Amino acid sequence: MDRAVFESLAHSEVSYMETEKSLMARLFGVRMLPMWMAALLLAGCDNSPGQAKAEKSAPPPPEVGVVEMQSQRVNLSMELPGRTAAYRISEVRPQVTGILQERLFEQGAQVKAGEVLYQIDPNRYRAAHQRAQAELERAQAELRQAQREWARTSDLFEKNAVSKRQRDEALSALETARANVSRSQAMVETAGIELEYTEVKAPIAGRIGPTLYTEGALVTANQPQILARVVQLDPMYVDIQLPVEKLARIRSSLKEGAASEAGPNEAETVLLREDGTVYPHRGRVDVTDVTVNQSTSSVTVRAVFPNPDEDLLPGMYARVRLSEGIRENAILAPQQGVSRNPQGEATALLVNPEGEVVARQLEAERAIGAFWLVEKGLEPGDRLIVSGLQKVRPGAKVKPVAADIPLHPPQNQQASGTNNPKKNASDDEGTAQ
Repeated sequence: MDRAVFESLAHSEVSYMETEKSLMARLFGVRMLPMWMAALLLAGCDNSPGQAKAEKSAPPPPEVGVVEMQSQRVNLSMELPGRTAAYRISEVRPQVTGILQERLFEQGAQVKAGEVLYQIDPNRYRAAHQRAQAELERAQAELRQAQREWARTSDLFEKNAVSKRQRDEALSALETARANVSRSQAMVETAGIELEYTEVKAPIAGRIGPTLYTEGALVTANQPQILARVVQLDPMYVDIQLPVEKLARIRSSLKEGAASEAGPNEAETVLLREDGTVYPHRGRVDVTDVTVNQSTSSVTVRAVFPNPDEDLLPGMYARVRLSEGIRENAILAPQQGVSRNPQGEATALLVNPEGEVVARQLEAERAIGAFWLVEKGLEPGDRLIVSGLQKVRPGAKVKPVAADIPLHPPQNQQASGTNNPKKNASDDEGTAQ
């Protein structure tokens, strides 16, 4: 009985082991199925039709807008604030004392040089002139008597009829009479000048302002209070505060032959009114101060402008566009195609002949309207990327498309700034020609 039980247990254990092996084989086959399927898929991808299909599904190179760089002639200039000043100012003052009898001009009117403006009571000065004239006539009569006396004494002296002393006294009387005549002539001239000064005349031609004295007022010679002021408005000065470094830049440009339209070694100036409109008459630099303002490190440059219609008045604020000369073969790059790296250096992306994107470092220190004036880094014929920059990077293949951006800024376009954040954005500008 024990043997039968033992055999039965052994047979059960064998059956259990066979059952466990069968289950493991089935489980292994199920787990290996995905691996076999993946191997079959990879094997199917090795054929050429499948590879061509994959290549057709790859995205095309992105399109970017480019402009082709061109060299051009640019008139460089800078804008600076200025203040108008009268070309000439004359303060009218009396040179003799007396009562004002008449005012002979219209206030605010145009007067000519030498025109009589005021009449001072001339009676006292006319009488003084007549008295001086009478004194001159008496001195001339005494001179004639002294001449006759000298002639008689000289004849008698030659005949030894008078002494040498008498002859010397006659000669002294003659010389005294001559001196009296000269003094009387000077007194007559002085009295005549004072009589003429009773007519207060305009020293210069120009527009006269309001009078500060009326008829009947007492005025004194060389008084501190003026009677009126005459201002010459045509032409007109404009005083400009120019930083020293910009003055050196202008002089350097003119020396290097970058002539302006005003002529050799002359800086042309254009005046802009407060409302931004351009003054129709062109000016020129008349004089430059020889000293530097230590507080502002600037010099005063005085430009002169024609003012035939008297549109400009003294004290008006204006902006002056000062020419630095003409730059030949300049490269202007649209600002949307130039960026700045963390160091503040100008960089740009270009498309090379192979259709690949390349990075380029530029030297662009000043803006002209919506363009950067590029000193180094770009050459004529380079294709600058101006749109689609966010889709590309250096080394990538792209499809360049011509962008509709003009490369010539409009005439008299305002400059928008420079790459220096500490510098004012309204200083530099220029126009392409």
